Amino acid sequence: MKPIVALSSCWCSQRHQDGYAMLREIADLGFEWVELSHGIKIPLVPGVLRAVEEGVIKVASCHNFCPLPAGVNHAAPNLYRPSAADARERDQWLRQSKRTIDFAAQVKARKVVLHLGSVEFFWFNPSGKLDAYLEAQAGADLTNDATYQKLLAKSLKKMRDRMPPYWENTKAGLTQLLPYAEEKGVLLGFENREAFDELPLDADHPDLITALAKPNACGYWHDAGHAQIKQDMGLLNHREHLEKNATNLIGFHLHDVSAEGRDHQPIGSGKIDFEMISSFWRPEHTLVLEFSPRLTTEQVLASKARVEELLAKRFGK
Repeated sequence: MKPIVALSSCWCSQRHQDGYAMLREIADLGFEWVELSHGIKIPLVPGVLRAVEEGVIKVASCHNFCPLPAGVNHAAPNLYRPSAADARERDQWLRQSKRTIDFAAQVKARKVVLHLGSVEFFWFNPSGKLDAYLEAQAGADLTNDATYQKLLAKSLKKMRDRMPPYWENTKAGLTQLLPYAEEKGVLLGFENREAFDELPLDADHPDLITALAKPNACGYWHDAGHAQIKQDMGLLNHREHLEKNATNLIGFHLHDVSAEGRDHQPIGSGKIDFEMISSFWRPEHTLVLEFSPRLTTEQVLASKARVEELLAKRFGK
């Protein structure tokens, strides 16, 4: 038994008006599985359902919000946030997340990937200064940069000081959502994020899952590109982060990060150590290739071949 390998529909969903043709394109590349990402417009749904019913492809996972809420025609995973100060936004997050779970169950997807919100700063968001410094020092090793380390520590303190009410909102929303996911037989994957002000903070993933105590309803979803970006920012060590979250892992978003810091690039084209990442793969995991629409078919196929090579080395042929 090996992990499932899927292609995220974010690579091609914007090119299609028919969900059947979209999934046919992915299946024709040799993928048996797909992740229906957060760019599935409502008009794509009938074709998606027909393709699944006919066995064109199988759905491994869905990415909240899927399908998109009525009237939304672009990828919008953060349209509603469970952390929001506004209770109306939190209510919409819960309603639309349940809708995604319903859709996942309908297409027989076992897992749903979620973003868990962010901390709101009305003025002086510390991520602004961090981003400006990182841009000015692009490509530099900041490990021993005293100015940056001081700025990073100060920014983290501001984040921790402001975080509590937003984090409590997120945990309260998950407490409401998890029984619904469990009832539907769907696992929720909490994704690590790339932006400084997004939740959870990377160190908080293990404690969150422990506190929720719902092993049949949730787990950790590792985005390799996001972790690399955070490593470049000096916020984590990629291997150590995986080690801390290994027991809770249920799936991966796999894509590379270029020397300039652009993610969703072909696997093997950038700075990520995929040999290291593959050492954490287990048979029950879902490996989703999550690529920019700018990638060519040839780049997608080469990435698929690289993942299959790593799988063969770890699990045998």
